[in-house]
Formats: sequence, C-alpha cells, structure tokens
Amino acid sequence: MTRVVSIFLPELSTDRIRRADPSIPADTPIVVIARSGSKRWVSAIDTTARKLGIKIGMPAAKAQALFRELLMMEADPGADVAALERITLWALGQYSPVVAMDAPDGIIMDTEGADHLQGGEEMMLTGIANRFRARGLTARVSIADTWGAAHACARAITRETVIVPPGQTFAAVEKLSIALLRLPEKVVHDLHLLGFRTVGELSATPRAPLTLRFGPEIGRRLDQMFGRLSEPIDPIRPPEMIEVSRSFAEPIGAAETINKYVGRLVVQLVTELQRKGLGVRRTDLIVEKVDGVRQAIRAGTAKPARDIAWLTKLFRDRTEKIEPGFGIEKLTLVAIMTEPLAEEQKASSLIAEETADITPLIDIFGNRGARVYRVTAVASDVPERSVRKVAAGAGDVIESWTHHWRRPVRLLAHPEQIEAIALIPDYPPASITWRGKRRRVVRADGPERVFGEWWTRSAEYQAVRDYFVVEDDSGERLWVYRSGDGVDPQTGSHKWFLHGVFA
Repeated sequence: MTRVVSIFLPELSTDRIRRADPSIPADTPIVVIARSGSKRWVSAIDTTARKLGIKIGMPAAKAQALFRELLMMEADPGADVAALERITLWALGQYSPVVAMDAPDGIIMDTEGADHLQGGEEMMLTGIANRFRARGLTARVSIADTWGAAHACARAITRETVIVPPGQTFAAVEKLSIALLRLPEKVVHDLHLLGFRTVGELSATPRAPLTLRFGPEIGRRLDQMFGRLSEPIDPIRPPEMIEVSRSFAEPIGAAETINKYVGRLVVQLVTELQRKGLGVRRTDLIVEKVDGVRQAIRAGTAKPARDIAWLTKLFRDRTEKIEPGFGIEKLTLVAIMTEPLAEEQKASSLIAEETADITPLIDIFGNRGARVYRVTAVASDVPERSVRKVAAGAGDVIESWTHHWRRPVRLLAHPEQIEAIALIPDYPPASITWRGKRRRVVRADGPERVFGEWWTRSAEYQAVRDYFVVEDDSGERLWVYRSGDGVDPQTGSHKWFLHGVFA
C-alpha cells in the first residue's frame, strides 16, 4: 500500500536566514517583511517572534512597535525556493526514491518499501524530525495514505510527528479546516461565506451544486485526499543526475520481462558512469504503471560500483516486490549517489592471490534493512569515547588503542550504578550488588585511574574515575569504577558503577 510522508517547514524563510548567518543570537526574533508598493507587512515569523504576539499579515510598523529589537529582513522568494530545492534533493538521497517539492513550504515523499530501511514508520518520522532540527530547520512530519491527507495533517498538528494508520484517512481529516484542501484562497473564502468549515462538512455535501458553482477543483481535491483519484508524485531530479529509462508501447508485467529490461537499463547506466569516471553508491528503480501509480526500489552499495552483474543481481533479488497491477509502461534507473571511481589494473601473477572481499555481503544485508557498520578506535582515555562507528566499507583507520590495561569485550550502553562495600580511597570493593544480586569479590586488580577530558567538556576539569577488574565467587569478571578519587568530592560523586563484562 502506498504511504506518503509530508514534511511541513513552517519557518523556512526565517530558518534560511538564521542558517545563512550563524552570528544571529538564538533569542533574537526574526520577521520577514514583504512589500507591495508602499505597503509593508509580515510574511514570515520565527517561534520567538510568534511568542511576542507578532502575526503573519500584520503591518511591519506595528510589528516593530511591539518589539524594537526585532530583526526585520526583506522577503526573498527566490532564495526560499532555492533553499527548499536543496533540502528536497538532500531528502531524495536520504529517505526515498520518490521525493518532490510541495511548494512553497513543504516536501512530499512516497515511502512505500522504504520505511523498513529506517526501522518502521514511527522511527522514520522521528528520525526525519530530529535530523531537520539538528540542521536548524523547524519541521512537522506526517504520514498517511495520500498526498492530500499527509499534507493537511502536517499543517494541522502542533507536535512534530503524526501517523495516520492505513485506511483511517477520513477519521483523521474530517474535522480539519477546508483551508488545508490546497484550494485557491478565493474558493476557500467563498466556501466560508456559505458556512463550510471542515473537510467532513464539505465531503458530505452533494457534489453537483459545488461543481456547478466552483468547478471541478473541489471534487478533485476531495477525491485525491480520500484516495479515490490518484495523485502521482513527480520526483525531483537535478540536471547532473545520471538517469536511463525505457518506455513500453505495450505494458509489461511478467517478472522475467521486468528482469530482462532492468538488466538492459543497468548496462546503459554503467556505460554512462564509466564515461564520467563515476561509481554508483545508491540506485533507484522507478516503476511507472498505466494507472499513474509509481513504485520504487532502492539499492545501495558499500563502495562505489559499476559492476553490471552485481548491480543487476541487487535489483533482481527484489523485483518480486513489484506489483505490476494493470501493467508497467515505463522503467527508469537513476544513480542517486555517485562517487569518483578510477579504473584498476589487476596485476598478473602465476600464483592467484585470493583477497577476501565482504562488500557483497554488506550490500545484501544493507538492502534488507540491516544497519551494517564497523567499530574503530578513537584516541581517548574515556572508555565510551574510545570507539566510534564507521561505514562498513570505509578504508582502514590508522588510529589504535594505546591502553596497557585489559579492556572488557562488552561495554554497557550506559554505566549502571551498583552498591559496593569498599575501603576508600585505593581498595577494590569487597562485594557488589548489581541488578538486585549480591556478589562477593574474590579477586581484584586495580585501580586504573582515568582522568576527565577537560578540553572536551569543562565540567570534567577535575573529574576522575578509578577502574577495577573484579572477579566474583561464580567466576564472572566485571569492570567496575568509582566516580571520584575517594577523597575530594569535586572529583566525583564517589558512587560505584559497572561499565563492562569480560569474556
């Protein structure tokens, strides 16, 4: 079933200004001023300005009178459109093969078959909102069965995300304002004069009188919102993106036929990549059906690739997910993410040298939705900062650990507080209680003192930890530490924690 995500950017103009000039203080309210002749009014505001009582449409002089320290910027619709296009192109590479601008302040995406790569719809929407917020963009994200429903819900909610369950479109939108139907302002104004306020009221009204007075637009928008009329998303494509396609005079639907033409498209795509000296990291197969519905399959690789056989296999392993319906009239293969890839000369030798390449395995797991990564060393004495995740296909990292003390094979995600009986400042615990179970310590080694990294966080200027390797009476070896040096309270709380478990 098709699922559509709408990303509403209510403060696009002010977010663009703040991102372009990071020196603007976070607590300074920003308003955007539009003008027509001698008239000047507020066309966009940020959250801080809204809290001051400033509203869109308010005269500029009145807004400035409310707060004299207001930062007033001239409207630049062209810059807003360019910013929205850049954000949409970024989303195309991150979330879904079918992404388009929902101008003037939104993005629309068809995420059918892509949500499992993000951990499900809830995690996907939360991740989108978090990533937009981290980039200084205010976003409201919703998912529904149709473009119209997702668009309306994203603009009606006050929280960051909303999920409309499949088949629950009418219940979600019936009480929403008719202003969210994407109708012309004049039509919405006239409907208000007639007493219509909500989508449910309008949908319950006989269609003929509305069509006679306002034309077919109202009926079309209602049908699109409730899924009675398809509304294909025309995905955004930058001019430099490599794309090959094949249209069919007679629609196709058999799996063997689909695989045959996908293989031919891969050959064409690789030819273009080779001509430009590129390898592909992410490729989308767009399937266009005769009823106007699009379906997409995304395949990624851990390293830049242009191996025809391997790219063809990645898609053939997933073409069974294609639902041809009444038939497929066009197939398009798009290289969404590319990187330079030079030709390699294989050295000839009388003795074949076997090299273990696990990249194909990484690709298979990645395209099934698994999160594949490697863990590498980081030059840090603080245990939880001494490792980091890198891409599974990344090159070798030259950093290594320099510790002389043993480290556990398993670190807990967060150190867990334990109860310990110990003489301070230098003695190991005689017994510990972890997760409700008391353990008697029979052997111990330590302490290993770890100092805080004051250059990372000023609060760690005096912080220390004393680590001990302890073995309990059942033979299990644990890695515990005391926060602080056992004497000076400024070095830590002197509480005990368990941080890892040895093999």
